[in-house]
Amino acid sequence: MAEKTVEKSVIEEALNKYNLNISDEDVKAAVKKIITEKVHENDTPEVKKFLMGSVELTTLKTTDSDESVMAFTERVNQFDEQYPNLPHVATICVYPRFAKVVSETLEVEGVEIACVSGSFPSSQALIEVKTVETALAVKDGATEIDMVLSVGAFLSGDYETVCDEIQQMKEACGEKKMKVILETGCLKTASNIKTASLLAMYSGADYIKTSTGKLEPAATPEAAYVMCQAIKEYYDETGIQIGFKPAGGLNSVMDALIYYTIVKEVLGEKWLTNQWFRMGTSRLANMLLSEVIGEEVKFF
Repeated sequence: MAEKTVEKSVIEEALNKYNLNISDEDVKAAVKKIITEKVHENDTPEVKKFLMGSVELTTLKTTDSDESVMAFTERVNQFDEQYPNLPHVATICVYPRFAKVVSETLEVEGVEIACVSGSFPSSQALIEVKTVETALAVKDGATEIDMVLSVGAFLSGDYETVCDEIQQMKEACGEKKMKVILETGCLKTASNIKTASLLAMYSGADYIKTSTGKLEPAATPEAAYVMCQAIKEYYDETGIQIGFKPAGGLNSVMDALIYYTIVKEVLGEKWLTNQWFRMGTSRLANMLLSEVIGEEVKFF
């Protein structure tokens, strides 16, 4: 019991450095102001090209197979040949069982292979199972791991379990980058979202991500704003830069522009690279491409 008490005090000490008493209404007002005053400045071909290069092209379907994932990956290879002057997607995101297929099929330099791991999307598995799945994904070629925070434990106030699992998953990743999905739609309040963001970062997250895309509501501008504020305050406190990934519910180019603008206004230019800002989506890739080249295209 003594060990848990020490860990709990360390968690409390970390959280005490931040203001967690934030108002949902204030967040809504701040987001509305950013959208009203700033988004139009970023509605440019250059920003849309940048956003194409931040897409994590994702297939997480029950019907995925070796053949379908291979074809999915081949589209990324073909895109690089067909549109050499446009940025390729940042990442291909798949289930762990397909890491090897993507690794063996992908020919484009600089595209990461992300795997959702640790009993995605529920995170309801024994930690031993989660870490083994993660280690196997890395062995098969995953260069990034997306894990889901233990939402049930978080909502029960069991922050020690939340942090311990993230730390163990990070160990299983080794040197590979890890994103922690908060499933913000389940966290409900701005205070919860900020607390979960800080716990994830202190426990080893390289990125924090809004949602799995399997539950509603998924990403929202308000959740993104709170997460970016947490990233900024954590960076100011520790000097450690953490990436941000909205995912789920990105249905239009305007959605992408809103998230880009929030990152730009809250975090600044340092985060406006496809290393630090990613978007989890597939439908958006075709929409962005269509806008950039000026005609409707269904490439991916």
